[in-house]
Amino acid sequence: MPTGSPNNERSSPLPQTLDQLPEGQAATILDVEGDDAVAVRLLEMGLTDGELIRSLGAAPLGDPLEFEVRGYRLSLRIVEARRVLIRS
Repeated sequence: MPTGSPNNERSSPLPQTLDQLPEGQAATILDVEGDDAVAVRLLEMGLTDGELIRSLGAAPLGDPLEFEVRGYRLSLRIVEARRVLIRS
């Protein structure tokens, strides 16, 4: 019989996607999902493993989202931001 508590938590949080990052918060990029043209373009824009990214907010209707990465501002559609895995 297991003796562990049912509320055991992992020591490291599960990755989340960039569209889930709250405004004003920063996170570390873990990966860009996929190997198509969109994924390649996201990598070319500087969304690479280990890079720090900060959420600046969203457009009035919620899409696109604005981020700061590598010293510049970047706007991504929600569907694009969902392909970027991060750790807060």
